[in-house]
Amino acid sequence: MDCLFCRMVAGDVPATVVHETDRTLAFRDINPQAPTHVLVIPKAHHPTVATLASDDPDLLGAVIRAARQVAVQEGLATEDGVEPGYRLVTNTGPAAGQTVHHVHLHLLGGRDLGWPPG
Repeated sequence: MDCLFCRMVAGDVPATVVHETDRTLAFRDINPQAPTHVLVIPKAHHPTVATLASDDPDLLGAVIRAARQVAVQEGLATEDGVEPGYRLVTNTGPAAGQTVHHVHLHLLGGRDLGWPPG
């Protein structure tokens, strides 16, 4: 298999895992863009968020729920609210900067992220 994230799911490539369910995996980004930068992925391979939404919308929901759980675990959100806050980013396609073609959410926080991004 040529997909980096599928190899991480299989345990063939090391990752600093911060959260795992039967359907999702969350690990620290190796090139963090914020004090907290975690990638949240489905364990099943889907190249983009668009294909995942079409193929398995329940799994897309599981990925978002996992991201929320990581945000709470990392102190970026509370169980009953969103303070202090975090950003979820997904890039779809090369023009958007997607370099690994396995859908993944970037969970960013730990500082004021400002707007507009990029």
